[in-house]
Amino acid sequence: MTSSKNIRIFDTTLRDGEQTPGVTVSPDQKFEIAMKLDELGVDIIEAGFPVVSPGEIQAIRKIMKQGLRAEICGLARTTKNDIDVAIGSDLGYIHTFIATSDIHMQYKLKMSREQVLEKAIFAVEYAKKHGMIVEFSAEDATRSDREFLNKVFKAVAEVGADRIDIPDTVGYSTPQYMSKLVTDVINSTGLPVSVHCHNDFGLAVANSIAGFQVGAKCAHVTINGLGERAGNAALEELVMACQCLYKIEHNIKTELLYDVSKFVSSAMGIIVQPNKAIIGENAFGHESGIHTHGIINNPLTYEPISPELVGRKRWMQAGKHAGAHGIKAILDEFGITTTESQLKEIVERQKIIADAGKSITTSDLLSLASEVIKNKQFDESFKLNDFHIVTGLNIIPTAVVKLNIHDKDFIASETGVGPVDAALKAIQTIAHGIANIKIREYKLDSITGGSDALAEVSVKVEDKEGNIISARKSGKDIVVTSVQAMIDAINKTMLKKLIEKGNKVK
Repeated sequence: MTSSKNIRIFDTTLRDGEQTPGVTVSPDQKFEIAMKLDELGVDIIEAGFPVVSPGEIQAIRKIMKQGLRAEICGLARTTKNDIDVAIGSDLGYIHTFIATSDIHMQYKLKMSREQVLEKAIFAVEYAKKHGMIVEFSAEDATRSDREFLNKVFKAVAEVGADRIDIPDTVGYSTPQYMSKLVTDVINSTGLPVSVHCHNDFGLAVANSIAGFQVGAKCAHVTINGLGERAGNAALEELVMACQCLYKIEHNIKTELLYDVSKFVSSAMGIIVQPNKAIIGENAFGHESGIHTHGIINNPLTYEPISPELVGRKRWMQAGKHAGAHGIKAILDEFGITTTESQLKEIVERQKIIADAGKSITTSDLLSLASEVIKNKQFDESFKLNDFHIVTGLNIIPTAVVKLNIHDKDFIASETGVGPVDAALKAIQTIAHGIANIKIREYKLDSITGGSDALAEVSVKVEDKEGNIISARKSGKDIVVTSVQAMIDAINKTMLKKLIEKGNKVK
C-alpha cells in the first residue's frame, strides 16, 4: 500500500451539506460557517453551487474577499453557463461533474457515453482556458463501468484537469472496491485523487480511509455528516480515525471539532444524534456503574481517546444503571459529601425514579441528595424577579427579563423566533458575563392531555469549561416553565464554579 501520510480535507458542508432535506442557510450564515471551517483548518471549502441562486453568488463573493487560508471552491455542471457563473463569482477553483454510470446516463442525462465524454472534456478545457484550478468528478463513479470511467478520467487529465474526484454517490461501494478503484485512477491519470463518499450503508468513513490507504490525497466531507439522504462522510469521524487509528496526518485543529459541530448544527437546524461518534452529546457520557467505576480509576478503560482532544469534557449521568462510584463522582463535583448509608439511599432513590421511565437531570440528583442529607436548599445566585412577553400574529416575539444576581437587579430585552426563544435569549444576555453558558439541548414534553396540559421542560446547558448541567421543570405555562428550568440550570452551573474555585456549599 502507498498510504497517504498527510491528507487534505475538502469540506462541502456549505454545498452538499446544505442539500440535506429541509436545510437552507442565508449568505450571512454561509459566511459565518466558512469562517469557522477556516479556523478549524480545513484545506478546501466548497462554498456553494453558484448557478443555483443569487444568494449563492453573494455568499461566495463575500467569502472570497476574506483571503482565507483554505482554498475556496464552487460546484458546476459541465456546461458553459455553470462555469461562467462560477467565474463571475470570483472563484479561481471549480469542481465540475457529470455522471458516468449507465443508469444515470440513460435515465437522468439521456446521453450516450460519447456525449458524456465530450461534455467532460469541454468543461475542463473551458475552465482551464479561464485560468481555473479544475477538480473533475465522475458522478456515480462506483456504479460506473470501470473501463469507461478510466477513459473519462484519462481524457480530462490529458486536457489539463488538476485533480480527480471519485464520488460514491449513493454510498454503494465497499472499502475493498474503493481501494481498487482509487488505485486504477491514480495509475491511469497520475493526478491527485479525492474520494467523495456518501453514507447510505454507513461506510462513508471506512471507504474514505480505504482510499487514503492506497494513495488518495483528499476526502470530501461534511461537518456532522450532513448531506443528501444518509449524508456524507463525517469530517470529525474521518479525521479522528485517521489520527488515532491509522496515524495519517492532517491539518485539522481537533480541539475545535465540538464547537464547530454545534455551530453548524444550530445554523442548519439539524440536531446531532446523541450517540453520534466524537461529537454526539453521549460520546463521552457515562451512566453504567461498571463503566463509571472504570472511568474514575482510569479513563482509558472505557474511552478510546481523551475528550479534551476534540474539545469535549466527560460527564457522568445518574440513572437506572448508575452505581455508587458514579453518583459519588457527580456529587463530589458539587462539593456534596455523604456518608456511606446516605450515598446508598441516594443511589436507590434515583433508581426508583429511573425505573418509572424518567431521566434524571443534574438538578434532580442534587435536590434528591439535599433531601437525603437534610441540607438546606443551595443558595441561588440567579433569582427571577419578573419577565414580560409580547407576541402575536404580526408581532416579533419579544421578552423582557429581570433577574437578581448577587443582590443586584439586571434587565435585558431580546427578540426570538417565539416567546420561549426570546425569554431564554434574554436570560443568556444577562448571564453571559457571569455564567457564560450556551443552551445545548431544549426538550418540551406534555405530561397530561387537553388544552391545560401540564408541560415538562428539560434543558442542558454548557459553560465555557465544557461542564454540562441538566435541569427539568414542569408547569402549565410553557414559557414560565422554560424560564424556571433555565434559571435552575444556570444556578447549578454557578454552584459548580464555586466548588471549582475551592468554595464549599453551606
